[in-house]
Amino acid sequence: MARRLADRYGLGGGEADATAPNGPQLDWTPPAWNPTLDLILSHRSVRRFLDRPLPDGVPQTLAAAAQSAPSSSNLQTWSVLAVTDPERKARLSRLAGDQAFIRQAPLLLVWLLDQHRLRYVGRAQNRPVEALDYVESFLLGAVDTALAAQNATVAAESLGLGAVYVGAIRNRPAEVAAELDLPPHVVAVVGMAVGWPDPDAGLEVKPRLPQAAVLFHETYAWTDAQTAAVEAYNPRIRAFQQRQAMPQQDWTTQALTRTAGPASMAGRHVLREVLGGLGFELR
Repeated sequence: MARRLADRYGLGGGEADATAPNGPQLDWTPPAWNPTLDLILSHRSVRRFLDRPLPDGVPQTLAAAAQSAPSSSNLQTWSVLAVTDPERKARLSRLAGDQAFIRQAPLLLVWLLDQHRLRYVGRAQNRPVEALDYVESFLLGAVDTALAAQNATVAAESLGLGAVYVGAIRNRPAEVAAELDLPPHVVAVVGMAVGWPDPDAGLEVKPRLPQAAVLFHETYAWTDAQTAAVEAYNPRIRAFQQRQAMPQQDWTTQALTRTAGPASMAGRHVLREVLGGLGFELR
């Protein structure tokens, strides 16, 4: 428990140390500890995979886990597309930042916000589905898709597999839709590369912001305590970057660079216009 919490908040000096010198420097402890908490807190993104096939049944198992996530009003406005063909993965990789791990992973899951199914049912029964044209329905679908994908991630890790989300699948959504032969009212929300982690990758849990910066009680009040928590995070993330032989940069600098404006969005600043072309009215 102490090891997991220390690593998650960057208090233990990385996984080279068994524990922080005096345990995790937190003012709270979990009411209990169990394998589920241990698995969730040990999550890390995997971007290097072994050249080893997956056993039969992995996509179906992950889909079952995904379908066990909550779904608003049980509308289930998502689908998932399993891609294993090397040539298709290569093409999708080029559309998603040309990231090598997409080609390397034996399985790429593309998580889809899918209104096509409900619209098909509506047409078949001659019933209106006009509510699907509103922003609320799009947001509902995006939330449900994310919940489903995260369930699948936890399931994959419980099987000893590794996974990493691919947000860059939204860089060129129209081209992705064409590659996957998506009908109108279906769009890729996020990709997920899945495979056996390379043990030589030297993976380490990436520290997150202190809870003081993200956990509020009763009302939202940003005070000096939250500011101090953010400032305390900067050296922790730099220490992580140093251990991982990554360029060192404060989280505040990195986050503000990423959110500076359209030029920092890898083409996603035109997403609303592209969604219109894919059939989403977003009233």
